[in-house]
Formats: sequence, structure tokens, C-alpha cells
Amino acid sequence: MQLDYSWIGTTWSALFMVLLSTIGIYIILIVLTRMSGLRSFSKMSSFDFAITVAFGSIIASTVLAEDPPLLQAAAGLISLFGIQMIVSSLRGSSTVMSTLVDNEPILLMRGTEILDENLREAKVTHNDLRAKLREANVTKMTQIQAVVMESTGDIAVLHNDSKNHEIDDFLLKGVRDW
Repeated sequence: MQLDYSWIGTTWSALFMVLLSTIGIYIILIVLTRMSGLRSFSKMSSFDFAITVAFGSIIASTVLAEDPPLLQAAAGLISLFGIQMIVSSLRGSSTVMSTLVDNEPILLMRGTEILDENLREAKVTHNDLRAKLREANVTKMTQIQAVVMESTGDIAVLHNDSKNHEIDDFLLKGVRDW
């Protein structure tokens, strides 16, 4: 019985096309990132995260395609960067757009009190919460002033300091149930 190893290899011309498309898409990505700014790959909202995943999908599809469609990828990236810039500026100027696009941050803990209803709504388990508290170096529940599930899905733990200062209202403005 002879094994077929052809699935491992490729042709030199295919490798050359992958190399060229990778270089091309990299240059396009740098130019677009410079034009749109640092926010391009931020995870400020779930919308930003989805756009970043879409960027990666377009890039991977282009680089790994048998016949790399570089101009199609450029058009896709330009479209996504444009949409992201428009939506980002509208989010800043329109509460309606911000409400449509952004998830509302939600309070999971107020001090040592666990807000079970909010945990259920955010689909966060007690085990998930404990893991995030450990990750934030919480060693005693009394160290916690608030735990917030951010609009990005990240969980922020706000600690008590040694002087037990109150949290500035500015930091929790817009957080549900604060």
C-alpha cells in the first residue's frame, strides 16, 4: 500500500501567490490602519470586536485562497474600515446609534453582594465570577467595591483601597443597576 502525500505539498507558483497576497494584504492593512487610527482594532464595543473578527476572516481567506483575490480583499477591508469609522462617529454623536450598537454594561456585584438576577441575565455563572475575581487578585470579598460586565463582555473588578474611598460616579455612569 502506497501512501499519498500530495495533500501536504503545493506548487511553487501557489506558494509565490500566497507570499505576494500576504505582502499585499499586509500593506493594505497598514495603510488602512494609519488612515483610520488606533481604534481600528480596539475592543471598545462588541461591534468593534465583530469588525476585528471580520478583518481576520477576510485576511485569512485572501492569504489561503487558491487564487488569492487581492483586490476583492482590499475592497472588503476598505468597506469594513469605512463602516467602522462611520458607526464609531455616529455612536459618539447619537444616543440612538449608541443604544443600537453597544451592549449596556451591567453590575454583577455591589460590594460583597452578588446580584444573581444580573448574573443570570449576563449568562455568567458563579464559577465564572469566582475565576474573574481570582484573576483580579481578590483574596477577600471585602476587597470588592463593584464588579461590572462591560459592553465588550470583559469583567472589571473595582477594588476597595485601604482608605475605603467611594467609587467616582463618573466610572459607573451608564452601568445598569448601579
